[in-house]
Amino acid sequence: MRILWVKMGGLWPATTGGRVRSLNTISELARSHQVRVITTHGHGDDPQGLKQQLPHCEAVVSVPYAVPKRGTAAFAAAVAGSWFSHYPVDLWKWRVAAVQREVNDALASGDVDLCIADFLFAAANVPMPPRRRSGQAGNVPVLLFEHNVEYLIWQRLANLETAKWKRALFEMEWRKLRACERETVRNAALTIAVSDDDRDRLAEMSPGSRIVSIPTGVNTTYFTPQPDAEVPMRLVFSGSMDWHPNEDAVCYFVDTILPRIRAEVPNVSFTIIGRNPSARVRELDAQPGVAVTGTLDDVRPAIADGSVYVVPLRAGSGTRIKIFEALAMGKAVVSTTVGAEGLALESGRHFLAADTPHDFAQAVIRLLRDPARRTALGDAGRALVEANYSWAMVARQFEARCEEVVAEHAYAGREAIRGLDLSRAGSPRHRGTRVVAGEQPAVGWSHHHS
Repeated sequence: MRILWVKMGGLWPATTGGRVRSLNTISELARSHQVRVITTHGHGDDPQGLKQQLPHCEAVVSVPYAVPKRGTAAFAAAVAGSWFSHYPVDLWKWRVAAVQREVNDALASGDVDLCIADFLFAAANVPMPPRRRSGQAGNVPVLLFEHNVEYLIWQRLANLETAKWKRALFEMEWRKLRACERETVRNAALTIAVSDDDRDRLAEMSPGSRIVSIPTGVNTTYFTPQPDAEVPMRLVFSGSMDWHPNEDAVCYFVDTILPRIRAEVPNVSFTIIGRNPSARVRELDAQPGVAVTGTLDDVRPAIADGSVYVVPLRAGSGTRIKIFEALAMGKAVVSTTVGAEGLALESGRHFLAADTPHDFAQAVIRLLRDPARRTALGDAGRALVEANYSWAMVARQFEARCEEVVAEHAYAGREAIRGLDLSRAGSPRHRGTRVVAGEQPAVGWSHHHS
């Protein structure tokens, strides 16, 4: 297959769950297929390093683009532009003319069998004509890779927000996002979700659309147990600290759960591991027993220090690669239901689930006091991911779905040509008519949503 992979927001270094998932899938596909990658890079990204990480790809094009950050003039402009548009802010800020030109040029070359829009944000830069029941003859089929149900993240954040004006903004954002997400899923030749839960949510949102789920993988050779590194009474969390759900999670944990743990385990400490901590997260570093690492070249030593790995997420969607990485390192994990959703994990066997501050604190305290229980959970988690979630296994499923879409598109094209020939034969006025393929449709969504 000749695959065009479009991903906004960069791929290297692989410091986010989405980057890890995409990079490993691309790497596996490129071993057997011609893969061209179009992405962007901003501050802290390494486009040259990305090319070295993807040696089997036919081409890797990275467009310089700094996504507007909250509190900047560029972000205010994005908010203003979105305000009178059907686009939510989260998509408006990822519409990049240079990326659109690269994508359109690649599609116009005729050398692409399948275009993969990696995340909903990429779809804002990919031509997506309405999907016809008879197929998509004349257009390159688009596969949407949905790492999250994007609107759900903002809906959950809106439900958590106490400031009325912020809640109103979040409400408007998730409703716009859902409308765009619904239309994109409907127009895609196929949507791949990362969990059965997300697949079902997308199907409910966009009835009749083609949606399947493929699980997340983990590199069990890279993430391995280091039991001798454990620091007594150390709790750890890892994730991109410029992502709102992660920011909310650690602030919630420090403000609400950690004091309950300290009441019974006074010498407990908490390390927040992850790139680009926001100002709100950096302020936590001043609290006794709390450390914020910032960006690390290698997160494994910091995770290995932990006696217990905590995932106090209250918002988010998709699946948390962070949990699989912690399990691969043999860590005992305590997570909210939201944090562990979409993963084939059994509470009490592979991790402990807890949703209230009291229950979460008590689960952590029990594990801190019971090394044997920590070891048992860590061993069971490691065995699960090692047996079922290698990237090679996951990529084979992804490859099979791509091949299905390409084969169905080719069949639809042949049928369309056959129908055209029959129409010409039966209608004298069409004999000798020259058919010219039209241009690719305009980028973006229509202004009409059901």
